[in-house]
Amino acid sequence: MQPSPAHHDERLTAPRTWWGMAVLIGLACALMLLPLGTLPLLAGLVGGTALAGLLVSSYGSARVRVVNGALAAGEARIPVAALGEPEVLDPEESRAWRTYKADTRAFMLMRSYVPTAVRVAVTDPQDPTPYVYVSTREPEALASAIRAAKG
Repeated sequence: MQPSPAHHDERLTAPRTWWGMAVLIGLACALMLLPLGTLPLLAGLVGGTALAGLLVSSYGSARVRVVNGALAAGEARIPVAALGEPEVLDPEESRAWRTYKADTRAFMLMRSYVPTAVRVAVTDPQDPTPYVYVSTREPEALASAIRAAKG
């Protein structure tokens, strides 16, 4: 089955350095338990690494999809009929919209390790959300998928 032209699917995975930090956290836990013996040391290594890895995985597993006429960003599902024209943001503009241009009412799926984003105005008069900001590594593809889904 071929995906429609409006199909876009992306996972915003955490960078490799974050996984290295998870291992270092496991080592730190093991070193804290070193005075208690070998078995607590191993438990600290495995447990600390597993817990830190779980946190990295859960934060770094956000999905951005355009499928079945809706933009799915993280847990949010927004029908593309309620969205305006998507705006592709370069790294400088993305940083500006994450900081001093940001509106507290906006829905933002931000990942600091992803430099580019797409910003789309919400045109539904019943929705108080002014725009949707979505970090993406493929901003042109996401914008094209939103345009195609709108028809």
